[in-house]
Amino acid sequence: MANLSDVACRLSCKVWFWCMFLVAIAGGEDVFLEWHVALDTTIKPIISVNKPVITINGLFPGPLLNSTTNDIVHVNVFNHLDEPLLMTWNGIQQRLNSWQDGVSGTNCPIQPGQNWTYDLKMKDQIGSFFYFPSTNFQKAAGGFGPIRINNRIVIRVPFPKPEDEFDLLIGDWYNQSYKEVRSQLGSSSGQHNTPTWILINGKGPFGNPLTVAHESFTASPGKTYRFRISNVGTTFSLNFRIQNHKLLLVETEGSYTDQILLDSLDVHVGQSYSVLVTMDQNVADYYIVASPKLVDETNQASLVAVAVLHYNGSNTPPNGPLPKGLDPFDILSSMHQAKQIRWNLTAGAARPNSQGSFNISKATISQNFNLHGGLAAEFNGILGYTVNNVSYLTPDTPLKLADYALNGSGVYSLDKYPANYTFPLTVKGTFVVSGIHKAYAEIVFVNNHEAIDSWHLDGFGFWAVGYGNGSWTPQSRTEYNIINPVVRSTVQVYPKGWTAVYAYLDNPGMWNLRSQILEYWYLGQELYIRVYDPDPNPAKERPPPENLLYCGKVHTLPSVFSVPAPPPLSFQLTPPAPERDSAATPNPQKSGTTTLHIHRFLLLVGLLMAL
Repeated sequence: MANLSDVACRLSCKVWFWCMFLVAIAGGEDVFLEWHVALDTTIKPIISVNKPVITINGLFPGPLLNSTTNDIVHVNVFNHLDEPLLMTWNGIQQRLNSWQDGVSGTNCPIQPGQNWTYDLKMKDQIGSFFYFPSTNFQKAAGGFGPIRINNRIVIRVPFPKPEDEFDLLIGDWYNQSYKEVRSQLGSSSGQHNTPTWILINGKGPFGNPLTVAHESFTASPGKTYRFRISNVGTTFSLNFRIQNHKLLLVETEGSYTDQILLDSLDVHVGQSYSVLVTMDQNVADYYIVASPKLVDETNQASLVAVAVLHYNGSNTPPNGPLPKGLDPFDILSSMHQAKQIRWNLTAGAARPNSQGSFNISKATISQNFNLHGGLAAEFNGILGYTVNNVSYLTPDTPLKLADYALNGSGVYSLDKYPANYTFPLTVKGTFVVSGIHKAYAEIVFVNNHEAIDSWHLDGFGFWAVGYGNGSWTPQSRTEYNIINPVVRSTVQVYPKGWTAVYAYLDNPGMWNLRSQILEYWYLGQELYIRVYDPDPNPAKERPPPENLLYCGKVHTLPSVFSVPAPPPLSFQLTPPAPERDSAATPNPQKSGTTTLHIHRFLLLVGLLMAL
C-alpha cells in the first residue's frame, strides 16, 4: 500500500500543476507587427477611377490582425503618407489604457516619415472588429483591415468549429481622391461628392466591365463556414445576402447572439457581424451581394457590390437575378431585425462565466445622456454638424495628454456643454463631459438626419436596449428590452428616430463618442466622455506609455510624471516593396511573429510528469 504522505504529495503536485497550467493559458501571447502605411497609385479596384489608395505593407485592404483573448499586440506603424496619421481599432476596448486608442483626443499623430508602436491588449474580448485611419478623412482612401480575437481554448464556443473563416470588408468608395472629397466638405459652394461604388474586400462588383478583379470565396459542399462581415465604409448602411443560402447569425462585435436564421442582414457603418453559412445547395457558383439602404439601386448598378461564392468542383458560373434583400426603404423591417438581435445569455465569451451573468435588468442608472445629432450649422461659411448644437472643435493638444499634464487647462473645459439637452446657441467647441466611474449611463441618440446614422463609443461595449421612431420621451423606456439586449460598440439610429443604450463606465480614460458616418464625424458630430478614477494605482489605469508622443501645448510631462521617450525613427517616405500581390485577400493566418511563452511548455511537461 502506498504511503499516505506520498499519495498526498502526488495529489498536491497535480493540483499545483493544474492551477499553474490554467493560469498560464489564461494569459496571452505577445504579437509583433510592423506596418508600413503608404499611398499607392497603381491599385485600381475600378478601371475608370484614378485615385490613390492607402495600403498597409502594400495591401489593400490591410493585413488581418489575428489574435486571441488577452494577447498583447504590438503594432509598429510607419507613416509613409505626406500628412499625419493615426490608426484606431474599432471595438477594441483598450482596457484601462485610452493612451492606445488612436483618435485625436487621445494621441498625437504620427508625423510623415516617422513611426510609433501601439500596444494593444485584447483584454477580456473575443469577436470580429476592424481598424482604420481615424483622422484627415483618410478612411475614404483605405487603410482599413479586419481584426479577429479568437477564444482561448478553455472557453467553449456556442457553435461547432467551422470548416474555415472568411473576412468580408464591405463599404462604399468615392470616385474622387480623399483629399479632393475632404476639400469640398462643408463648402459653401454647395458642391458635394457622394460614394459611387460599393466594394467587397477592396474589389469591384462581379460582372461589371469596369471591375479590375472581383472577390471570390471557395467552399466545399456540405461544409459550414464563418463569414466575418464589417461595414468599413463612410456613408451607406448595407444589406448583405448570399444567393440561395441562409445566414445563421452568431456574433456581433464581441458578443455571441441568440442564433437566428436570416435571408439577409443589415450591416450599418462601423458594425461587424459573424454569420455561419452551410454549403447545402447544388454544386455551382452563387452571388454574394451588398447594397445600400435608402437608395434606389435600379439605375445605380455601381452601388451594388457583387462577389462570388464558388463551390469546389463547380463549372457553373452564377446565374439568374441578384438575390433581393430587405426593402431598402422599409425602415420598420430593418428596425424589427435589429430588435431580434439579442444576447445569448447562456454562452460564455472571453470568460468562462455566461454572458447572462451580467444582468442589465437590475442596473441602476446614474447618468442620462440625450444626444441630438445631425443639426447642421454654418461657421464662417463652413458647414458643421453638431451634437446638442455643439460642433466639435479639435484642439492641437490631445485631450488625454492635456488631462494628464495640464489638468485640461487651456485645452478644454469639462462639462462646459450639456450632454442631456440642446445648447441654446449653435457653437463650435471642445465637447467633453464627465462619466461617473463604475456607474451605469443611459445614452439616447436622436437622429435629425434624413439618412441612417451610426454611433460608436470607444472603450466600452454597450447594451442596445431600444430603437424607435419620432421623438424620444421618458415613456419610451417602456419599450426597452432589458432582458437580453445585445452588447456591441456601434449602433444605428434610424432617420428622425432614436436609439437607446446602457453603458457601464468601468473603464477610466478619455473616450471618443462619435458618428461613424465619416462626413458627420469630420465636420464635428462627436464628443468625449472623461471617465475618471482618482486612484493613481496603475492597476486601475495605465500611466502614459514610454514611447509617448508630444504635441500642442505639451512638449514634455512634468518631472513627477516624466517618462523617458526614445525619439521616433525617421525614414524615407518610400515604403518597402510589398511581399505579395497587393490585391490579395488578407491572410487568415495569425499575422506577425508570436513569442510563445516557454514557461507554458515547461508547465505542460511538468504536468504530464505529475500525472
